[in-house]
Amino acid sequence: MKDKLVQAARAVAANAYAPYSVYHVGAAVLDGDGRVFVGVNVENVSYGATICAERSAICQMVAQGGRAIRAIAVATKDGGTPCGICLQVIAEFCPDIASVDVYCVNEHGRIESMTLGDLLPFGFKSDMVPKKEGRD
Repeated sequence: MKDKLVQAARAVAANAYAPYSVYHVGAAVLDGDGRVFVGVNVENVSYGATICAERSAICQMVAQGGRAIRAIAVATKDGGTPCGICLQVIAEFCPDIASVDVYCVNEHGRIESMTLGDLLPFGFKSDMVPKKEGRD
């Protein structure tokens, strides 16, 4: 499954909209049902309106009913890791951050494998905040 995720992230990165940074990012998320969802970074001249590839893929997953992330692959030119906001959003959909694999791949195909727990050891967990009854 790792290879499938990495290939999907690398393929979709070409579709990124990054006219300001020219830093194309592709992401592929594997959900709890074994489905793969992809996303790209979409920049905006108002930088705060930019969306990262990881969050784009997660939004696709949620829109299709997914609620659990098993693994994620991120493709960039230099193999960069997800940003802090993305790590926190990934954690929202991971009951155990130590068991979620994160694969970062560079333009030459070199893959760094780590867990979400390695990247976000003290992340905010959704079980720390009470949820309203009847809500996801």
